[in-house]
Amino acid sequence: MKDLSIVDFSRLQFAVTALYHFLFVPLTLGLSVLIAIMESIYVMTKKTIWQDMTKFWGILFGINFAMGVATGIPLEFQFGTNWAYYAHYVGDIFGSLLALEGLIAFFLEATFIGLFFFGWKKLSGVQHLCVTWLMALGTNFSALWILIANAWMQNPVGAEFNPETMRMELSSFYEVVFNPVAQCKFVHTVSAGYTIGSMFVLSISAFYLLKGKHKEFAKRSMVVAASFGLASSLSVVVLGDESGYVLTEHQKMKLAAIEGLWETPPAPAPLTIIGWPDQNQKKTLYEVKIPWVLGIIATRSYDKPVYGIKELVTHAESRIREGIKAYKVLESFKKKTSSGSQINFKEVSKNLGYALLLKRYTENVTEATEDMIQRAAWDTVPRVLPLFLSFHIMVALGFYFILLFSSAFYFACRHQLDRNRWFLKLTFWSLPLPWIAAELGWIVAECGRQPWSIEGILPTFLSASEVPSQTVLSTLIAFVLFYTILAVVDLKLLIKYVRLGPLKALGKKEEGEIHGL
Repeated sequence: MKDLSIVDFSRLQFAVTALYHFLFVPLTLGLSVLIAIMESIYVMTKKTIWQDMTKFWGILFGINFAMGVATGIPLEFQFGTNWAYYAHYVGDIFGSLLALEGLIAFFLEATFIGLFFFGWKKLSGVQHLCVTWLMALGTNFSALWILIANAWMQNPVGAEFNPETMRMELSSFYEVVFNPVAQCKFVHTVSAGYTIGSMFVLSISAFYLLKGKHKEFAKRSMVVAASFGLASSLSVVVLGDESGYVLTEHQKMKLAAIEGLWETPPAPAPLTIIGWPDQNQKKTLYEVKIPWVLGIIATRSYDKPVYGIKELVTHAESRIREGIKAYKVLESFKKKTSSGSQINFKEVSKNLGYALLLKRYTENVTEATEDMIQRAAWDTVPRVLPLFLSFHIMVALGFYFILLFSSAFYFACRHQLDRNRWFLKLTFWSLPLPWIAAELGWIVAECGRQPWSIEGILPTFLSASEVPSQTVLSTLIAFVLFYTILAVVDLKLLIKYVRLGPLKALGKKEEGEIHGL
């Protein structure tokens, strides 16, 4: 059996790399659209201040794009180094999506970023505006293919296991691309990125107003950020509701875990807003619930149940038993190929992944004991407390952003953005909160999928490469040090340009602000 420390270190390395990467990506998603909106206003009004806004926020966008590339490329290499069996098992599906991300999205984005920065004097206003919108489109396309790949891990559609090659093979690219989980995940994640970009612009602009500098620049930036941020934050919450419905369809255990739902309640299920799940006692302590809400969100009905963890474990146990039958058929198929055995295998193969959970306890799956089956069934339960807390903090922050952007929009409509210092201070100190919410969302999505790397098909502990744990640990330490340095450099560059202000950053004199309003 595989040394589980290798799996743990590999998971930790990928998690740390992804968390660092996700510090930069959402900001580029949001800023790309914001600067495209600002340049659109410039082209329509011909007012220089809108061009200055586009260029200044574009500089900050460029810094984060570079950091996103630097932290993102090693993620793809890890599939070959740390997760070699995963790459072999599902490479037909996953590899095609990563290739499309590079060929279509990344090259599109990188090409037009160059034209954005160096084409101001070479292109007409309309031409440069087209470049900016294509850059924003490329940025979002990049997120699209990655999120389709991730959604396939959550809901593996459009692929079948081939007993001859012992690999998953693509059967319908259309189903993979239009996976319902992918659609929901993409719009939800992109909306979160738009919220981060809006908060970034809003907070820095609030900082300028607190300092009494660049007032016209800051107020206009806040108007755009408040409007776009309000729409984005509302979208995040609405699409989060859709995510709950999708979870009910495809990942019932994740939904039960993030709600700390151990027993199946009468329909419609209540929503737990406060609690402390105890995995040892298998119950949630200090619960405060709102009747009916979870059932309505998760099932869109008043009579359908939301299953609890214990009932889902019982269901997983039955699937493991069926999976053992599939494993036996697969062994006979490998020994002697016949059309009859192939037909039998197709009938039972949907539970094969559950039988693979037993590999953690025995090499001979067909001789697993009752105790092993029960332990493997309970392995389908992710760590409930971190998921519960991550999800509920993320949701609370989502509603806070709606309140903050609504207030900013109200003050913008009344031309009072610079008259409420308490609000400007609150806005400035709220700057890191969207990143916290985004990272917590990633934890919910990925940790909630455990113990699967591919939901219901391939357990995580089977996916890792057979490399020495010391090697993985040493590279993990190297990644943490390198990415920390990159994060510090990024932060210092951002602070440098924010302190310079938009005019000095663009090589203009301070008094030039009053011209071209």
